Amino acid sequence: MTDVAEQRSAFIVKVLTEEFGTLMALDPAAFRRKFRKMAASPFAFYRGSASLFYADQRGDFADDRFLDGQTSRVWIHGDLHAENFGTYMNGTGQLVFNVNDFDEAYVGPFTWDLRRFVASVALIGYTKALSDRVISDLVTGFADSYLTELRAIVAGGDDAIGSITLDNADGVLRRVLQQARLNTRIDLLRGQTTIDNYERRFSLGDGVYEVDGDTRARVCAAFEAYLDTLPASRTGQARPVSAQISAQIKDVVQRKGVGIGSAGLPSYTLLLEGHTQALENDVVVYMKQAQLPAVARYVDDERVRGYFRHQGHRTAESQRALQAHADPWVGFTELDGVGQLVAEVSPYAADLDWADVNEPEELAGVLADLGHAVARMHSVADDESSHDLVDYSTEDAIVAAVDADTEGFVAHLVDFAHAYGVRARQDHQLFVDLFRNGRLPGI
Repeated sequence: MTDVAEQRSAFIVKVLTEEFGTLMALDPAAFRRKFRKMAASPFAFYRGSASLFYADQRGDFADDRFLDGQTSRVWIHGDLHAENFGTYMNGTGQLVFNVNDFDEAYVGPFTWDLRRFVASVALIGYTKALSDRVISDLVTGFADSYLTELRAIVAGGDDAIGSITLDNADGVLRRVLQQARLNTRIDLLRGQTTIDNYERRFSLGDGVYEVDGDTRARVCAAFEAYLDTLPASRTGQARPVSAQISAQIKDVVQRKGVGIGSAGLPSYTLLLEGHTQALENDVVVYMKQAQLPAVARYVDDERVRGYFRHQGHRTAESQRALQAHADPWVGFTELDGVGQLVAEVSPYAADLDWADVNEPEELAGVLADLGHAVARMHSVADDESSHDLVDYSTEDAIVAAVDADTEGFVAHLVDFAHAYGVRARQDHQLFVDLFRNGRLPGI
């Protein structure tokens, strides 16, 4: 191994240990599973190593002439890669295709979201054997649609696309929305529960565990506290009916996270009585421990850090801020003094499967739609929202910064996509060698 590779390997170990060290010590088996999943491909590694990405934004890739006092304080997603998009049922009862998974959301430089996304596009393009020229065209199309949407919002919104719904989606994203519409609550319940003595209960096994009486009592108390964090919707609609009846918790189980992003984190799933006694409208919600987002380690802003009571509050507030009509079940609580995110396990969630999108023309259409979605996300959490952490118009600030050199901005994203795509592929190989040779401490 060359000196440069050895230095980079040591840096990877340092960053991953700082990010995951405490949880790794608590549950090394969960992190062995996580790291094996990350070892599967460069994209899987990239998904699981946001902390490494942000460490690099303060290092080799720190130069960013499009940031100023405002554009460096935008509410961002924090882990905006190509697989963090899908459908949800919003607070007005409309199916929306949009950004999802807000566990890493925070306030920081808007370009960090865009950089993280376009690097993931480069990785996907590489796995599909697309040329560098095609990848450049795809990133350019995404950047152009992002700026077109932001400028339309600045101009008054008449030409803005807005939310991607069944009313305006076409192609791949329309198919994803249609598939989500076919999903049913009864199918979700059938997959997670069983009927025992005429009552519904969770099925055990496959990472699902029964809880003792004391644990159940603490989880139920935390759930009651969560109910007080549910605001009325932006349309004035009351919070979900069944969420108001906290006494009707039918069952509680523990789940242990085994995904790339949830390794080592305990979570609980609660089965609630629906709005009637019929068994087919029972509701499933989850309560999971929230963690410090990776980006927060690299944003030195006390006002942002002090705004949140705990990480569960941060995650819930971020999702409400970044979604135009947020899921009405999203809220927060504390369990044993640790912040928790609470939300419904929605039957209407469907993810975009990139394996089904392969030709450049089809990819270009999807990425143009995602550019609109990201622009809308960056524009909603500002002075016109109910959140006062960002107290100016983010779309005005971003457009002003970019319009000084639009061509340079697009070129900046294209160059970054290629450069960091190469970096991520190289880092993946270094990570695999570190892992297989026992050089990751505690694993």
